[in-house]
Amino acid sequence: MRINRTLAAISIGFLLLGCNPKDKTIKIGLLMDTLQTERWQHDRDAFVKRCEELGAKVLVQVANGNDATMNSQAENLLTQGVSALVVIPHNGTASATIVEAAHKANVKVIAYDRLIMNSDLDLYVSIDAVGVGARQAEYLVKRMPKGNYVIIEGAPTDNNAALLRQGQMQVLQPYIDKGDIKIVGDQWAKDWLPVEALKIMENTLTRVGNKVDAVLSSNDGMAGGAIQALAEQKLAGKVLVTGQDADLAACQRIAEGTQTMTIYKSLTEEAYKAAEMAVAMAKGEPLTEKTSMVPNGKKDVPSILLVPMSVDKDNMMATIIADGFQKKDEVYKTLAAVNPEAAESKEAIESKVTEPVKK
Repeated sequence: MRINRTLAAISIGFLLLGCNPKDKTIKIGLLMDTLQTERWQHDRDAFVKRCEELGAKVLVQVANGNDATMNSQAENLLTQGVSALVVIPHNGTASATIVEAAHKANVKVIAYDRLIMNSDLDLYVSIDAVGVGARQAEYLVKRMPKGNYVIIEGAPTDNNAALLRQGQMQVLQPYIDKGDIKIVGDQWAKDWLPVEALKIMENTLTRVGNKVDAVLSSNDGMAGGAIQALAEQKLAGKVLVTGQDADLAACQRIAEGTQTMTIYKSLTEEAYKAAEMAVAMAKGEPLTEKTSMVPNGKKDVPSILLVPMSVDKDNMMATIIADGFQKKDEVYKTLAAVNPEAAESKEAIESKVTEPVKK
């Protein structure tokens, strides 16, 4: 009887830890800030798909922008016996405690797309954020080398937002110093929220009497908020507006002419790379991928940084749509509704596309 009780206790212990001795499947934890932005849904699906192809199971938790929830979910994933943890932090500084907790459980941590600061982070997989910011600014100054600019940055709690600004200002500063470009608005938007960008843009337009030539928006969601404010003043399509992420709504706005460009990042490539690294770490295999070093305040973190590309109405068919990231019928659906003749003209562009543009 005592033996049976002991075996029962061991079995219960394995169940509580999510470590069924008969289950050899590798478990990877994916801890996400939010799914409210379209791009993160793409990331999640691609990451899960690639992990499953490699024989691993993914346990997904979404914190909905709450740091306390994210910490609790991390503990939960560790309790369930994940062998590696991939984190998209809400607050890159606050998430340092997640790395510490994971390491106590002998679990390695990958920061995905957003760097975790002041921690002994194992790996960082992202797009070159400084390069993204530089490409946004380069696109604008090429087309508008003189004029009034509004800058709408992302969340002040996100290190990516700071890196984007670094790239943007590397390009803009010489024009600002010469007096060719005047920054008439420059603010950070809480949590990258479109409604925050809407407020920033409305207030700026009121303050400068609508005298704005370009809006450097750090992502597509905020570009949408800024364009809503411009539309209220009948300025949509007359002011250059940047973005990032190639969201469907942004691609539709580019087709319509209200948003000027977006930054296309192969989210599938990024997610696949993170999945491959997570599974390798879970198996205790050495990472053979070439890395660069990115400082996080405590150490130089081995990092895999992918290359972004600028996309506008001229190359959208050959990039975003040819890659299958967005469907052409969805992208041009709203254009067909408001301007059938303009929608038909896309066929001329499409006829030139024979293969995806190499990145």
